[in-house]
Amino acid sequence: MIKSMTAFAKQQLQRKAGTVSWEIRSVNSRYLDVNLRLPELFRPLEPKLRQMAAKHLQRGKIDVTLRYQMGEVTNREIVVNRSMVKGLKNALGKLEQMGMKSKYTDPLRILNWPGVMQVIEGDQSAMFKNILSLFNKTLKELDLAKIREGNNLQKFIGQRLSGMHTEVMGIRKKLPKILQKQRDKLLSKFNELKLEFDSKRLEQEMLFLTQKMDVEEELDRLGAHIKEVRRILTKGGVAGKRLDFLMQEMNREANTLGAKSVSEITTKTSIELKVLIEQMREQIQNIE
Repeated sequence: MIKSMTAFAKQQLQRKAGTVSWEIRSVNSRYLDVNLRLPELFRPLEPKLRQMAAKHLQRGKIDVTLRYQMGEVTNREIVVNRSMVKGLKNALGKLEQMGMKSKYTDPLRILNWPGVMQVIEGDQSAMFKNILSLFNKTLKELDLAKIREGNNLQKFIGQRLSGMHTEVMGIRKKLPKILQKQRDKLLSKFNELKLEFDSKRLEQEMLFLTQKMDVEEELDRLGAHIKEVRRILTKGGVAGKRLDFLMQEMNREANTLGAKSVSEITTKTSIELKVLIEQMREQIQNIE
């Protein structure tokens, strides 16, 4: 199945020790980029969280936010980061030596400095276990959201592929008449001008012109690309980069079709194909 890189998931857990909630937002990116926003209390979990995220996600810019609200429990201990306080004290001393009086010498202001004070829960291991379990649940919810959006993308791309197939088959049927029309037009010009010409030489020129206008090869490649895109969509998995490459190849063939065009019909077909390809390419940027 195809997965989108754009999705959102949220889970919340309430216990006596407090309430925790996870929010995960995912948008498209060439690589996997996980950005974790955690309260300082839960920083030790970061390596494990990144490991869990890497198992579920392949590509995308992932913003992960953990929110924590303490509950009404008494088995907490407030710990002061002594080394940080000492560092702040030394920095304040240097400011005073420079003739600058600091307003941050108030102990309460020092305690509010990020990282100075930390609240340690009595049963921290149990809380960490719950948080990891909830994160795993949130990742699964995100995965389901990515699949739902991926299904929508697959339907959208499938409709454009059907449109391309119709255009390719239509121009393939009309191509012999288009070539014959150009041949008749050229002969008519010669007759109007009443020019004398060598019939063999004319046939050679006609053959050269026919070969120059022939787009059967481009149409064959477009048909093959359409089949390959459908195969990839059916197979699923990580397919975004492969599909993006195929869009480039399709666009190349559509451009060649337009460059060889000697008819308004083939020119319109080339433009319509490029419009459909561009519509698909924009959506494929969101596929994992």
